[in-house]
Amino acid sequence: MLDRNKRQINYLRLSITDHCNLRCQYCLPEKHTNFYNSCDLLNSNEIEKIVKAFSLIGIKKVRITGGEPLVRKDFKEILKKIHHIDGIEKIAITTNGFQLLENLEEFRENGLNRINISLDSLNAEKYNKITRGGDFNIIFKTIKEATLKNFEKIRLNVVIMKDVNDDEILDFVNLTKDLNVDVRFIEIMPIGEGKKFTSVKNSDILTLLQKHYLLEKTSNISTDGPASYYKIPNFLGEIGFISPLSNRFCDNCNRVRVTSNGFLKLCLHYNQGIDLVPYLGNDISIETLATIIEQAIYNEKPKEHQMDSSEYTSNIESKGMNKIGG
Repeated sequence: MLDRNKRQINYLRLSITDHCNLRCQYCLPEKHTNFYNSCDLLNSNEIEKIVKAFSLIGIKKVRITGGEPLVRKDFKEILKKIHHIDGIEKIAITTNGFQLLENLEEFRENGLNRINISLDSLNAEKYNKITRGGDFNIIFKTIKEATLKNFEKIRLNVVIMKDVNDDEILDFVNLTKDLNVDVRFIEIMPIGEGKKFTSVKNSDILTLLQKHYLLEKTSNISTDGPASYYKIPNFLGEIGFISPLSNRFCDNCNRVRVTSNGFLKLCLHYNQGIDLVPYLGNDISIETLATIIEQAIYNEKPKEHQMDSSEYTSNIESKGMNKIGG
């Protein structure tokens, strides 16, 4: 569908939990316990109904997020249900990678096309510190195993923070030489715990890379979102940039979000949207739900965010990234 700014909306980021088994420094406080109760989360049938409604208005790609989506005990059931919905062409997941290794084959067979793994350091000690407990060796083993399973794409999401991991940029790029993964540099969002860190502009990273490599711009399919990609000749993987601050991509935004408690969120920066839960009962048809969603997107999706502005704007999102859905 088109919103009122003539943007093609075809990508749903679907959060299924705000819980996580890590406490990454830029995402959650170390002793964070303010999670939704299980009864507050959408159940698998409600998730299925929501995705069916979105498919009716032209959503082609669903990315399952959290929190950490794999902590949901019914993740496999959710994946299977989405896989069997007509019109959904791609199913992706954003994960920290724990609990992934033993399920790679089953997930692929049940419709998972793409995997994004959050990885903010290649140094085991630093990775453990950033994630407050993560084991780099497990994750890197998982990444290498995933490359052997014929997934359409495996991408590493790297949040570069000044004086934290900005000394590892070239190390991440060199990963793509012999490993069939894409590395994506993501500017940190000034939301929640992210406000405590200084972002490194992707334009500065690109300038650095151009001093060391010959970069060739590559095309991006319409459901991939606003990332820009580059290829280094003879390298297996690609380098991607998601730059919401230094090069805002609002004009080309193709996504909306549904949070784990059923709120249709129309922009990462704002709390605007509608609660879908009242429309998930058996007395409301999928077609009616689709119309409600379509009208909300058309009438309320903002033209652009204001994350790069120092001026106060109403309706600013105050929740942490785990409750927003990443």
